[in-house]
Order: sequence, then C-alpha cells, then structure tokens
Amino acid sequence: MKRPLDAVHGPIASADPGWRPTPGTQVTDRIQLGDFLRRRRESLRPEDLGLAPGTRRRTPGLRRDEVAAMASMSTAYYESLEQARGPQPSVAILGSIATALRLTPDERRHLYLLAGHAPPMPAEPPDYVDPGLSYTLDAVAATTPALISDDLSNVLAQNRLNVALFGTFADRPGHEKNLTWHWFTSAHWRSVLRSASPQEEVATSLLYVADLRATVTQRGHDPAAAALVSDLRAASAEFAEMWDQHRVSTLHCSTKSVFHERVGRLDLDCVVLASPLSRQRLLLLQPVRGTETTDRLSRLQLSISGERSTRVI
Repeated sequence: MKRPLDAVHGPIASADPGWRPTPGTQVTDRIQLGDFLRRRRESLRPEDLGLAPGTRRRTPGLRRDEVAAMASMSTAYYESLEQARGPQPSVAILGSIATALRLTPDERRHLYLLAGHAPPMPAEPPDYVDPGLSYTLDAVAATTPALISDDLSNVLAQNRLNVALFGTFADRPGHEKNLTWHWFTSAHWRSVLRSASPQEEVATSLLYVADLRATVTQRGHDPAAAALVSDLRAASAEFAEMWDQHRVSTLHCSTKSVFHERVGRLDLDCVVLASPLSRQRLLLLQPVRGTETTDRLSRLQLSISGERSTRVI
C-alpha cells in the first residue's frame, strides 16, 4: 500500500470520503495539511515556548494537546486535522494554529492554501513603501516613468519622470491620490491618458473595476476598500454599472498615448509588477518600440535635470 506523498514516517490516516469543503472555499489538501501541521509541531522545542521540557516525552517537539491548548481548541479537533479527518478548518482556527505553531509569514500562507482558504493580506503601516519596488523605482528613474501604488491604486511613490508627466499624486489627501478615482471622476485625467479608441477606453474602465473587485475580496471588504467602492458608485454612473457586472481580473495595462507640453506625444506600454512581500505594485511606462518616445523621454529627463541643477545653484 502506497503512503501519502512526503509522509516518509508515520503515515497520516486516509481522509473521510464523505467530507466536503465549506461552501465558497477551495478543496483542502487534507493529507498535506496534516503532514505540515505534524512536522511543524515536532520542530518546536517546548522550552522555546515557556513549557517544561519534561522527561517523559515520547515524541519530539510539542504534544498535540499543548498545541491545542495554545490555539484554544480541543485536542480531539486538532488531532483530527493532523490525521486528515474532520471538517475543513475556518480562517479563525487557522490563525490560532499559525500563532500556536509560531509559523513564519511564508508558512502561514502555505497553511491557508493547504486548508483551501485565501491567505490573509498582511497589514502595512500608512507610510510603508515596499523596499524592493522602491529600489527598482529609483533604478529606472533616468529612462522610465514609474510609480508605486497599493492594491487599491493609491499612489505611494513616484520617480521624477512620472511626476514630470502627471504631477504629484503621492502627497494628495484622500481619494485624490487614487488612480481609479481619477479615471472615473476626471475628464482631464482621461485626456492625459488617451486611449486609441472608445472601445479601448471602455476596456480600460472594465479592467480598473475588475481589479478593484478582486482586491476588495482579497482584503475581506475592509473599511478602506468599502469606502472607495461606495464613493466611486456615488460619483460615477459608469463605475456603478460596471461594478454590478461583477467582473474579476488582476490589473494589466494597455498601450497609452500621453501628450506633454514640452516634448509632445509619448507612446507608452504599461507594465505592472506586483511584490510578493506586500500589497504594493510598481507601474512602469516603457517606450513603445518604433516610436520617438525614447528620444522624447530623454529630452524630458534632461529638461527636469536642468531645472534641478538651477535650483541647487
């Protein structure tokens, strides 16, 4: 008889064939979930958690009843999870187990996925900017307009070329720093980011709405997300109609033409890079090949560098 994958010792009992996942969740990988819990429990030393090491422990690490007590659940329930039996654990139960087992952020995410739930999004301080994205933002500053936003499209940081094209967003109050808000409430913003056709403009609107719809769900309908949606529905009939279509998609951008008073038309491809360590993403505007955009961006960079030098002098 074959053992479950990776269960190299102490194979886990087979799953209950009558078990069904909780409605609205994904199927739990119950055997791998049980194996993961057991191995993490056995890797902990009792003394690291303020427990007496004892002399009568028959297994390495913590006992099941100790984990259950720290997670505020019955020993029988916790045992059923390690043995691939019982109901699908809830998000609240997973949080308690992750805390009891001292899981790292990556381990915690893995636990939720094995249990068939979306991992909770990490909380970030209001002024936090992802270091990796910030480094890239600075690295491309000489050639590529770029900005960093959170998952709701609030602008957190911009490089100088981006500011030269669009003005400063990061320091604005409330929704004034939000790109989705400007798209649906500002005719001027749409005139700056010109679409190639009315159909492309509609497609861009749908992408903004579908991305926000996905983000709201990932955030668990938190107050910031709920307030943005409510205010957008009140401010834009177009947004309200598209929101009710319940489309879901991650953000990606089409080619845009930006008109700048100093250098003229800039044809730009938008690239979105999401950080695996935060809710934030980097939006890069790259010159379209075969156009004069690269040269025009170089002229714009020289002009703003000259202004900076003049101010320094």
